[in-house]
Amino acid sequence: MKELAFLFLKLGIIGFGGPQAHIAAIGDEAVTRRNWLDQEQFSEGIAICEMLPGPASTQMAIYTGYLRSGQLGALVAGICFIFPAFLIVLALSWAYFHWQTLPQTKALFLGISPVVTAIILGFCWKLSRKVISNKLGIAIAIITLALMLFSNINVLILFLLAGLFHLLSDRFYSSNFWFPLIPLSLDTTLATSNLTFSSFWGTERIQEFFFPLLSFFFQVGSFIFGGGLVIIPLLEFEVVEKLNWLTKTEFLNGVAIGQISPGPVVLTAAFVGYKVAGFFGAITATVSIFTPSFLFIMIATPLLQKIRNYPQVKSFLKGVTPAVLGAIAAAAIPLAQTALIQETIAQSIEVTVIFILALIGLINYKITPWKLILVGSLLGLGFSLL
Repeated sequence: MKELAFLFLKLGIIGFGGPQAHIAAIGDEAVTRRNWLDQEQFSEGIAICEMLPGPASTQMAIYTGYLRSGQLGALVAGICFIFPAFLIVLALSWAYFHWQTLPQTKALFLGISPVVTAIILGFCWKLSRKVISNKLGIAIAIITLALMLFSNINVLILFLLAGLFHLLSDRFYSSNFWFPLIPLSLDTTLATSNLTFSSFWGTERIQEFFFPLLSFFFQVGSFIFGGGLVIIPLLEFEVVEKLNWLTKTEFLNGVAIGQISPGPVVLTAAFVGYKVAGFFGAITATVSIFTPSFLFIMIATPLLQKIRNYPQVKSFLKGVTPAVLGAIAAAAIPLAQTALIQETIAQSIEVTVIFILALIGLINYKITPWKLILVGSLLGLGFSLL
């Protein structure tokens, strides 16, 4: 158990490069170096984690711990993998809200914001090449994009409807058809305007916001299909547009902090929680968003190993993934406006140049996002000195 803890603490500290890099590192350590799993077990784990909602790399850590040492091993591996990145995001969140009014901080994030926008659009491009294989997928993506832009339908409801729509379209090819519709409604009863950030510990707010944070992020963690960046349209729609917990600028910068840190970008939840209710809000948001991943792996793995090849499950997920693409594209549009339209023409030109360079670096040269964010921050500082 000690070896399991040390391994995933190490991977949590050095886990830069995104989910695929995380999974490759786990495979190298658990399969090649230690022989804890054979290649077939590891490949099956990837298939299960890719099918599940939630961050796949974190679930692979939990899955590896589960096969190595049972339920306790799953808890140890998952917590140790998440913990270092959580501390980094917490520290960066404190620094951001403490010094966000300084000219240097504004200059840093002036260069970071267009890079984050490029990362989101680059993810859309890569995802479209993977999940759009027919006219039905194109239609689902476009309809989701339009509904996200011009209606107030909850994005999770759109994902469920898209999956069911694709499932119904396959009914003509199979007489064995069934999938439940799960009613879902996010709690927006504590919507506010221009929420100021709390004290470091957040003791003055946590009692009021504990259950809204817990409920919201637990539901988000239960429906993040398609990778960590899928969190962006859901968070942007809820915490910016409806709840007013963050401004668009703060949200963009929070996504950047999630990208800079090792570990999954889903830890952007800690940034949101910190803004709402300090340290205790960050803990609440983080635990809530990762709890479904632990439950899926620790409780449902034997069942998932049986049902992942069911045609109904595959068909449902084929409808969800293009809807995810449309939702991310819809979220990227207002975020791009916030990042690229600045106070002066000169600043707008500067950030547009950074955006184009980041997009080229991401798509053509496959530079990892955290490196692009660091370069963008340096360019932002450099432009401010001219």
